[in-house]
This record gives sequence, structure tokens and C-alpha cells, in this order.
Amino acid sequence: MSGRLYGIGVGPGDPELLTLRAVRLLQRLPVIAWPELPGRPGFAHDIAAAHIPPSCISLPFTIPMTTAREPAQRAYDAAADAIGAHLEAGRDVGVLCEGDPMFYGSFMYLLPRLAPRFPVEVVPGVSSLGACAAAARLPLAGRSEALTVIPATRANGEIAAAIAAAEAAAIPKVGRHLDRVRRLVAALGLEEVAWLVIHASLPGETVMPLAEAPERAPYFSMILIRKGTDPWL
Repeated sequence: MSGRLYGIGVGPGDPELLTLRAVRLLQRLPVIAWPELPGRPGFAHDIAAAHIPPSCISLPFTIPMTTAREPAQRAYDAAADAIGAHLEAGRDVGVLCEGDPMFYGSFMYLLPRLAPRFPVEVVPGVSSLGACAAAARLPLAGRSEALTVIPATRANGEIAAAIAAAEAAAIPKVGRHLDRVRRLVAALGLEEVAWLVIHASLPGETVMPLAEAPERAPYFSMILIRKGTDPWL
């Protein structure tokens, strides 16, 4: 029999936000895989490390830092081959993913490569959306409000149009795009209802009005905008 593949969300950074399901799996799975960036340790592994037994087989895989699709596709192909070899040998494999596996998670690129051949289970994790809203003590959306998620990597016109149409918005992947996005928000007259959250759930967690933000921010930053359309708040 083949092994089972688990996509395990490990949350936004604080190890105490790991789910009980994730912890139980980490303690028993014989193989644990996780993504790394070139020259950097895997953040997902760091979050979960305390629950991984020394006897576990470690299977890190490197994802290149580039906007080009082909290098990343080759990296996921290679990772799927390595993971698939363990699954074919009957060993269960857990793939760690920061936040939630299905919300901008790296696991979503392994899923179509392996799901046709092996049984798969996805273990949800606390997403960056929930962590940032909790840090800012700002509801993402209420009652029948719609929440719009707009990556900061999109073009200026796309971001501005999406914010203008949104009732509430979350802008992840801020990083080096912070100053550009802040100017777009200011041009829409929404700077006073926008907040920047940096490193949610981590020791360096910072929450500030977007108007007071620096020119740059770490990659793990998010802007939350709430226009206050819910009359109950």
C-alpha cells in the first residue's frame, strides 16, 4: 500500500497556534517535507520543529526566488518526485506549509502533482488573514459584508480598482510594495481606515496606522482596510 500525503498548515509563526491535529501528525509521521528559499532555513519547519521527532526523515526542498514560472515549476516537479518515492515505499509524508495550505500555500503546487496517484489529506492552519485581524483587533468582515483579498504584487490600476470596489480589503505580500500601495490607498481617501500589520503572531509583531508606516516592510506584512459599512459596528 502507498503512503498518505498530508498538507499541514502550521500557522502564521507562533508555534502555539499549531492545531492539535497538526501536532499529532507531526509526532507520528515518518517523513516531513517543507519548502525553503535559497540560503534561508525553512520558516514552516522552524514553527513546527519542537514537535518533530529526531527519528523523522527530513525532506526540505528549495524554491527559487524569481517571478519566472519555469524555475519554480521544475523545483516543484523535483519535490514531488522525492515525496512520491517515499509514498510509493509506503511511508506517509507530511508537507509543512506556513499559514494555511490552501491560502497562497506552497502545498497547492504539490497537490495536483501527487493527488492523482496517492491519498491526500489537507490539514487547515491559522491563516495570515486571521492572525493579522487578531493582531489589529479589526474584524475582517461582518454580517453580509464582502472581503476582498488583493495581493500587493498586482498592478497599480488593478489594486486601486479592487480597493475602490471593496467593502473590506486585505492586501498581503506587501514587502517592497508598501510605499506604492500606500499612495494608492491615500489617493482613494482611505488612509485613515487602513492598518499595517507586520509579523503577526511573532515576537516582532507590529500594528500601526498605514499613514504612519515606513517606506518598506517585510514580506510577512499585510494591509487591512475596513470602510465601516456594517452599521452594527
